[in-house]
Amino acid sequence: MTRLRPFSDRRRGLFISIDGPSGAGKSTIVAHLSQLLVADGEHVHTTAEPSNAILGKIARDLTETITGPALACLYAADRYHHLETEIQPRLDAGDIVLCDRYVPSALVMQRFDGVDPVFLWGLNSLADRPDLAVVLEGSPEVIAARLAERGAHNRFQLTPSSSHAEAHFYRQACDRLIQAGYDVLRIDVGTGNPHEVALKIRSRLREFFAIPDDQPPKNDAW
Repeated sequence: MTRLRPFSDRRRGLFISIDGPSGAGKSTIVAHLSQLLVADGEHVHTTAEPSNAILGKIARDLTETITGPALACLYAADRYHHLETEIQPRLDAGDIVLCDRYVPSALVMQRFDGVDPVFLWGLNSLADRPDLAVVLEGSPEVIAARLAERGAHNRFQLTPSSSHAEAHFYRQACDRLIQAGYDVLRIDVGTGNPHEVALKIRSRLREFFAIPDDQPPKNDAW
């Protein structure tokens, strides 16, 4: 038999990033996952990128007018500041941090501006690796239909066939992240509703801490 090692036995919290094409339902899935984990008795902090700090607000405001490497650098600056001022303190406090968009998105969105993926990786390679990087996937036609129903939030989503391009870019990004040692969980959002997708992510998290009953938790493993 195995039992779930309580999250409270860790010195450090868990950092979970959730990325995927526009219209895949990231924010809704983050909300469902947060509710599930809170119901389990966990301390959960949800956040997103661009962040709500000054650099994130500037990035959002300038997304429509700044392009290429300049915008990629601005997003990266916000990411490193976000890690230092919000994510790391929450992890140090033992919280589970759920981040809506992170490095996987950084390797995708600026490619619509023609930015070299090698440059994008170098720009983001020093960002803390999440404990689990969830990447949502789905049929480009389904994602495009959801995006059309929801409406575009920025200029990248107005690009013709953007859903097909995003799907291709995310496949390449996943390959690069796995090569770099990221633990990537790819989930097809077409196979379940947001709650069911959140359950799959929670199940993966619980697998991380399933240990034999006769072995006590090892705090120094973190």
